[in-house]
Parts: sequence; structure tokens; C-alpha cells
Amino acid sequence: MTLQLNASFKGFPGHLAPLDLKDVGAQRWQVLKGDLPFPLAIVRQSALQHNLQWMQNFCKQRGLDIAPHGKTTMSPELYQMQLNAGAWGISFATVFQANLGARNGVKRIIIANQVYQAPDLDALAALLQAFPELRVYFLVDSMAQMEAIAQWRASRGSQLNLTVLIELGIEGKRTGCRDHAQALELARLIKHTPHMQLCGVETYEGALATCNHAHDQTHVAALMARLQQLTVACEAEQLFEHDEVLLTAGGSAIFDLVAKDLKPHLKRPARGILRSGCYLTHDHVQYRKMLQCVGERLNLRETLKPALEVISSVQSCPEPGLALLTMGKRDVSYDLDLPVALWRAQLGDSATRGVPSHWHIEALNDQHAYLHFDASAPVNEHPQVGQLVGSGISHPCTTFDKWRWMPMIDEQFNVVDAISVNF
Repeated sequence: MTLQLNASFKGFPGHLAPLDLKDVGAQRWQVLKGDLPFPLAIVRQSALQHNLQWMQNFCKQRGLDIAPHGKTTMSPELYQMQLNAGAWGISFATVFQANLGARNGVKRIIIANQVYQAPDLDALAALLQAFPELRVYFLVDSMAQMEAIAQWRASRGSQLNLTVLIELGIEGKRTGCRDHAQALELARLIKHTPHMQLCGVETYEGALATCNHAHDQTHVAALMARLQQLTVACEAEQLFEHDEVLLTAGGSAIFDLVAKDLKPHLKRPARGILRSGCYLTHDHVQYRKMLQCVGERLNLRETLKPALEVISSVQSCPEPGLALLTMGKRDVSYDLDLPVALWRAQLGDSATRGVPSHWHIEALNDQHAYLHFDASAPVNEHPQVGQLVGSGISHPCTTFDKWRWMPMIDEQFNVVDAISVNF
């Protein structure tokens, strides 16, 4: 059942009758003509397609699969695009998110997090019962988590089969076993736990990313050596209970550094799976910087292209050097960097122009962006009330979570499709 847009959806024209998401492209809306209200988050179709193919090629060349992190977009339409492009499955952070994926056709899910609370285990059990073909893998990193699962089983009388991955962690960072002995002991416990099977090992290297080549390469190499050591030890004791061992890592910043070490030499087949999520839309600041470093390490001419922008309008120029835009913290990410003004256009223009170099967004309120500019610059370089301003974002995850839908546009700003967002 397709989502129906209406006046309660930000970015949808409030005077129009409700409209099915699938019919958006047929409306022939044109963004620069003002057919949609601002602020408006848009996805560039050509950049999206480029990023899909680029990442699939990256994985294919290295004999890897990808289960992109679905928490980035929470968009079933984008999941389907990723699966159609060749994704092995989709990753999620919570059972709630996994439910969205399963209800929208995802057959393989990695919950890259610990599952242990009774309501989550109840929901997971219901999900696996509702979708018999579904395969779900989640992370385990402690005896305490195992005890919580055992208590849930006892209270429910459950014999549900659970497939899990040992998480290998990093001191001072996020979840995961801190040392080899702890991880191996946990793997042995799983082996002797009824209705639970160890299928592989997981880690997350993203917390190490600095864009300092020497630092990142050294620390990631050490982490992946630990992952290899644990995997070999688990196989030696026959602790893996599936025919195929899953090894998974890979955030969106330094995934190239783990890629070469995700296929260890084991007696049984091993599948290396990247979980990068932000690659799909990329961004204009944080991940752009990180992918420049990836490009340097791999000597690449081209990497990913930013596909996500937020368009706002100049609503006021109350004093020299200051303009207020119609977007704020409710519309665009700000947790890593403030948005960056990219282009300007008058309403009705057929094309955009770049913004002067002295334009800078320097602060956000809930509903306003503070655009500072050089008041001594020529008047034609000043923002004007009613002018459209397209801004690049930093960190797509926290822009997606501010919208319930987004139009997809071509290079001429024609709306050709739309996606839903489910946070």
C-alpha cells in the first residue's frame, strides 16, 4: 500500500487534495517554479544512481557484499533501489527499524546492535513468524545480554531460533567485546545455548576515523587483525553453526580500510559484508571530506556525489550583512556541521547560479537559518527576499529524520519521483 501525501506532510502543497506517493512524478511539478513549498528536502536522481553503482562496483571488485545501513534513510523506496542494485540485505540499528524493512520486502537483515529487551525480543519473534523467509542476525557482546535473552525465553516458553554475530569492540568507543578471551568465551557459550546459532563476527571501525591516513590505517589494521584472529579461533573450535561465516564491518567514512580484510581464509565459505549507509546520498561536508581521503588512498578519480539538498527561501534581510532563510534545525542536520549555501535562483528561473564566496550560514534556530554576507559587496551579490537558496548538508542521517517524504528531481529540477521517510 503506497503512502498518501496530504497537507499534514511538510513540503506538500497544503491546498491540494491528498495524493499517493507513487503518483508524484506524474504531477510534473517544477521546484524552481515554486510548485512545492519551502523549505524542501530534495534528492537528486542522477547523483543517487551514480552512488548506487559506484558502491556496488567497489564491493564487486573486492569480492564483497553490502547490507547498507537502513537507519540512514528509513525509506522503503531507497531500500528497494539498493536491493535491485545488488545489495545482499539491509542493516538496521533496532528491531523497530528492522520491522520497517521486513514489511517492505527485505529478506536479509543485520541488526547491527544488541537485542536483549523483552519487548524487542517479542517483536522480533512476531516478525520472524509473520515472514518465514526472513533471516535476521543481531549482535551479542556480553554474558549479561545472554542472561537477559535466557530470562525472556523462560518467561515466554520460547524455542525461537536466533542467529547472532559476536561483536568485537574498541576500547573507549561503542559496544562490543573488548578482548579476544572475552569474545571467544562468549562464542563458546552461544555454541552450547539451545536455539541460538553463531553465524559470524562483526565490528565497527567508524569510530576510529580521523582522515589522518597513518592513524586510520594503523588503527583499522589492528582492529581487523583482531577480527581475523577471533574468526580463525572460532572456526578451529567449530563454534560457527552455519555453512557460511558472515564477517561484517564498514561505516561510511573509512570502509576502504576494512574491505581488504573481510574475507579470511577459512575451511568453510566466508561472506564479507560492508554496512555503509550514508554513501547513497553522500553529503557536502563530513562524508565529502572522508571520501576525499578514500580517493587519495585508492588513487581514484571519482568517488561519491552529494544527492541530498535542502532548499529554502530568503524571508528577510533585516540588516546589512544578514539574511534569514526559511529553514532551521527542524529541517536540516546540524549535529556535525552547519549546512552550506550552494546555489541561488529567483522564483521561476530555469537554472540556478552559484552563491558568492562570502555567503555563509553561521547559525540555525528551529525555523531560521542565519545567512551572513559581505554588505560591501556589489548589490547583485546580496541575497534578496523571495530568492531561493539551495544548501548542502552534513550527515544525511540527521536530515532524513526531519522529513516524512522527499521529491526526487532531475537536473532541471523537475520532480520525477518521490520517496517516503519513516522515522
